Parts: sequence; structure tokens; C-alpha cells
Amino acid sequence: MPPTTTPPDREAPAEAPIEALLRRRWSPRSYTDAPVTDAQLASLLEAARWAASCFNAQPWHLVVARRDREPAAHAAICECLSGNNQAWAPQAPVLMVSIARLDFAHNGRPNRHAAYDTGAAMAQMAIQAAALGLQIHQMGGFDLDKARETLGIPEGHEPRAAIALGHPGAASALPEELAQRETAPRQRRPVAEWVHYGAWTG
Repeated sequence: MPPTTTPPDREAPAEAPIEALLRRRWSPRSYTDAPVTDAQLASLLEAARWAASCFNAQPWHLVVARRDREPAAHAAICECLSGNNQAWAPQAPVLMVSIARLDFAHNGRPNRHAAYDTGAAMAQMAIQAAALGLQIHQMGGFDLDKARETLGIPEGHEPRAAIALGHPGAASALPEELAQRETAPRQRRPVAEWVHYGAWTG
């Protein structure tokens, strides 16, 4: 059996059968001090590597900061986060920033699918994390310009998300407001609200 640290109340209450691994993926804010091993990180990056992309352009890049190996970069990413995310994300042993290359390498033309494909790669990474008993939390709340400057991200590349990675911890380790969000029932819009058969309806 694959390792799991997903509490039963964090498993997705799926309304149709889906793979157990998809149900176990969630986005915690509390992380333990347990390190992410080199082998685990390599596995996550390999999962992202094999995501589908337009023209197989693979536009994604990652800046990875391990708190014990790249502490200055870890602190720099923390400084880019919004105040709410700064309340919990520094505890994660690994912080990352996903970045999309905005043009195609083979012809220099704009790649309007770059963000979409980068998101797909990060989604695969999230699923692989869950398979290893880890979890990632992707954040939109960060200063893009500050990340670009402090992490040396070149022109033509757009920071898309900050990402925390580690072993999920106890909700009680969080400030009360965040602890409540950590344990709130998981919800998603019903499929009927966003699926349109044949043409857009409603």
C-alpha cells in the first residue's frame, strides 16, 4: 500500500468513483519538520516532467528552495508571500515557485498555453506528492515582481504560483483562523454547474 498521511476527513467526498490517490490529494497549511528526501523530490520533479504540453514545449520551470540546503532562497520566497501565507508557509521544508516560459523555444512565438501547461505539470507533481505521503499547497498570494527580482527569473518567463511541500502536520499547530480552515469540510461545485454537453447552457 502507498504511504498516506491524509486524514479521513481530508479525503475528497467524490460523487463518482475516482482513483483513491486523487481523493487523497489536498492542500494543507500545517507541515511537520520532517525533511523531504532527495529521492522524494526527484520523484515529484519527474512526475512534473512527464506532463503533456502544447508542441511538447514543456514551458515550466521551478525554483526550488530546501530550508536546510538553500536557506537564503527559502527565506527569499517567504518574503515574497502574502501576509496570510507568511503565517504558515515558512514551516514547510521545501518552497518553490513555478514559472512559465511565455514563448515557444522552437520559433519564438507567444505560447498562449504556457500557463495551462505549467499548471498541468504542477498538478501531476501534486498527485505524486500524495502518492509518497507528502502534500503540496499552491499559492497565488505572492508578489510576482519581487519573486522575479529576488530569484533571478529572466524576461519572457512569468512566475505562476508559490508552492509549499512537506509532510502534513496537525491543524492545532496553526493560528486559530487557519486551523478552522484546515479542518473545514472539503467542497467542490457540482459537475452540473460547469459541464455543458453540446454547447454552453444556462
